[in-house]
Amino acid sequence: MRADIGAFILIDAKSGNVLEEKNATQKWYPASLTKMMTAYVTFKAIREGRATLNSAVIQSKNSLSEPPSKMGFKVGTRFTIDTALKIILIKSANDVAVALGEAVSGSEAAFIAAMNAEARRLGMTNTRFTNPHGLPDNGQVTTARDMAILAMALRRDFPESKSFYNHPGIRFGKKTLRSANREFLLRVPGANGMKTGYICNSGYNVAASVSRRGRTLIAIILGAGSGLERTAFARQLFDKGFKKRRGGRNVASLTGTSGNPPANGYCRRNKSPGAKAYVARFDMKNEPSGGFLFFRSANDKQLKKVDESGFTLANGKPDWAKILDRTLGPRKIAYRPLQVGLGSPTGSPKASGAVAGSGIPASDIPVPSANPVRRAETQIREKLQNTAQGSSSGAISQASAAAVPQATADAPTQAAPGSIFRKGLDFTVPVPAPSPRK
Repeated sequence: MRADIGAFILIDAKSGNVLEEKNATQKWYPASLTKMMTAYVTFKAIREGRATLNSAVIQSKNSLSEPPSKMGFKVGTRFTIDTALKIILIKSANDVAVALGEAVSGSEAAFIAAMNAEARRLGMTNTRFTNPHGLPDNGQVTTARDMAILAMALRRDFPESKSFYNHPGIRFGKKTLRSANREFLLRVPGANGMKTGYICNSGYNVAASVSRRGRTLIAIILGAGSGLERTAFARQLFDKGFKKRRGGRNVASLTGTSGNPPANGYCRRNKSPGAKAYVARFDMKNEPSGGFLFFRSANDKQLKKVDESGFTLANGKPDWAKILDRTLGPRKIAYRPLQVGLGSPTGSPKASGAVAGSGIPASDIPVPSANPVRRAETQIREKLQNTAQGSSSGAISQASAAAVPQATADAPTQAAPGSIFRKGLDFTVPVPAPSPRK
């Protein structure tokens, strides 16, 4: 028997009243929901005059060393904070999240300290950040309740943030990158989007908001078995929630901790339910008209009632287009990615030893200190590279290896002159690395 969704909460965005929840105070791994706090800290810096949307962000060696998902800009590439925010909230690029933190706070460590300070100020009592992107680290934890408080604060304190995360994808030059939240945005009435996240130890997470008839609800879902399950569950949660006028306790009043995070390897225990189970549980035509009676996985009796002929291709494989129509509804909006470029950055980032706006060339800006959890891996790579240099005159340089660590044996080839991307690193498929604390 597969596990069910780990934790969730549905709140009224204005009042914070809880409409429905399960395990809302159980600790969980946030994955890329982390980037909501990265955005929050950045928007606060802009509001306080410490940065602007046109302030410069520079790709450093430290930021480029992050695993995918990433943009893979060459070291020294300059772009604006406006561009960085759109990239991290829509594309969820980990290297850009680190570069943005370095630009805002001077170093990755200082930015992480700012993230934790904001979490304490907002009352996120069970949250601790160790990086600005959400890649695996078992020391980085949160709860559905805490993420709901952050999502509510992001909407309340920075309403302009909606224009950064409510897009189904971005277009950068000739590259088109789709958001993991695109089907939710294109199919669910009133969807505003927000942020998705995934690492193996967390499963599929999502923070989402929907506005209907002058009312906005926020949902946090942690630990789904697939992207479709988290999206279909969110749609179902919102549809039921808008029929419920009053909530019970306020989200801030949910205190304490109801459990520890899932054991390592959660994704291997909680796999995708499969096409038949999706329809059995989330088919919009067969849902009950009222009540929150739908938060269990489909059982054998429900599965037997499903007629697979309505969503199966001639070759016997699932027709995912029809499954999406039945579980999320038909597309109501055409897919139009947001055009994003490097922008026209002004000044220099707040790197260690440099003054924001000083005009110091990118090549002269001190390289920010690396995240300590990666130092051991970098040292190992350098030793391996030194060995390779001793045995082959064709080996790439130690500096290049340290700047662009790879999870596979194949080293990337150099990009064409003038390209802002390093060949082999741009727009890679997210493959989360193992937790460094295992």
